[in-house]
Amino acid sequence: MQTHFSEEDLKKPHIREADRVLRSCVHCGFCNATCPTYQLLGDERDGPRGRIYLMKEMLESRDDDDQVTEETRLHLDRCLTCRNCETTCPSGVEYHTLLDIGRAEIERRVPRKASDRALRYGLRKALVEPKRFQALLKLGQTFKPLVPGALRDKMPPAPVDAGVRPEGKRHARQMLILEGCVQPGLSPNTNAATARVLDRLGIGITPVPEAGCCGAIDFHLNAQEEGRARARANIDAWWPHIDKHGEAGIEAIIQTASGCGAFIKEYADILADDPHYAAKAARVSELALDLVEILRDEPLDNLTLKESRTLAFQCPCTLQHAQKLGGAVEEVLSRLGFSLTPVSDSHLCCGSAGTYSITQPALSTQLRDNKLDALEAGHPDVIVTANIGCQTHLAGANRTPVRHWIEIVDEAISTQESPLATHNA
Repeated sequence: MQTHFSEEDLKKPHIREADRVLRSCVHCGFCNATCPTYQLLGDERDGPRGRIYLMKEMLESRDDDDQVTEETRLHLDRCLTCRNCETTCPSGVEYHTLLDIGRAEIERRVPRKASDRALRYGLRKALVEPKRFQALLKLGQTFKPLVPGALRDKMPPAPVDAGVRPEGKRHARQMLILEGCVQPGLSPNTNAATARVLDRLGIGITPVPEAGCCGAIDFHLNAQEEGRARARANIDAWWPHIDKHGEAGIEAIIQTASGCGAFIKEYADILADDPHYAAKAARVSELALDLVEILRDEPLDNLTLKESRTLAFQCPCTLQHAQKLGGAVEEVLSRLGFSLTPVSDSHLCCGSAGTYSITQPALSTQLRDNKLDALEAGHPDVIVTANIGCQTHLAGANRTPVRHWIEIVDEAISTQESPLATHNA
């Protein structure tokens, strides 16, 4: 795609980056074929190609150009950032990079209404601090009939007890795990189940309570500097366990929420221009692994199932399109002996997309119901997924039970301790 930036414009880092991405696009339109919002709305401006044109025109225009309006922002807001288009694109266009630039630019040029700003600020403050979120969640669950309808539908019941987490220090192999911001309140058993399964494989989890929200919520709600600040804080929390001054450090930083995992793997990019953190961020991104990347390389024959339910796996966009791990969880579950039902249009987004289900409720609900129809077509006992946002969003329909896949694995494994765990204790 031809661009028309001046030499003065190209001195700005974000314009140089946008120019690079734009020039890789050949405007073929293949991306529209797999874009969830384009399929629902049929508007070119609600597909990746149309949004690319909107961002190009905005970035090339002057600040006082009256063609850049709230309508421009509406079409950018409707994007799920599912990155399905990147999987489809034959030219390797880094659409999400351009979208981050475009959203920051439209935010600067066309300020939001006070009510919209208040909603986004409230979401950021309510979701990113685990203790605050858990307190608000407990309050909402206690007084659920008084919660406004839109939020009441998203209010899950109180989670079951997470059970006992094994003491990780008894193993020679050590990894870190991101506890997350909303997952400890919504599904505390996810990381506890992860610790139990890894314990059976001779892997311990080193706790790092100082690490908090990955920063994705802030970053994708156009508070990008706040998102970078959270990334730096996590790097500071993890770094003593990574840089052991000659000793063997941790093997990996595990994420059980694929949305967090996708963002942490981008720490190297979002902090590339920070002279104090660029090298550390690159190392953290290198160590960041989704849980399935750990388990698929382990001797799963040492894990014996005592039961096997029929599952339908919902592969989050952040797992299949951002991390390029489509099929990985299904392979692990099949190796363990679970029966998986086929899922049509498995590449399409469920509509959760971080805070999208709150900021774009009508589109999100339509996408969720379409996804559930596809997942339930094979009559599974349970729907499993790999991201807390997808899990909560799909479960909110009160149809088939929705769990994190590692919880089902943990429940199905024999209570007999693995010889590997005993050997490495």
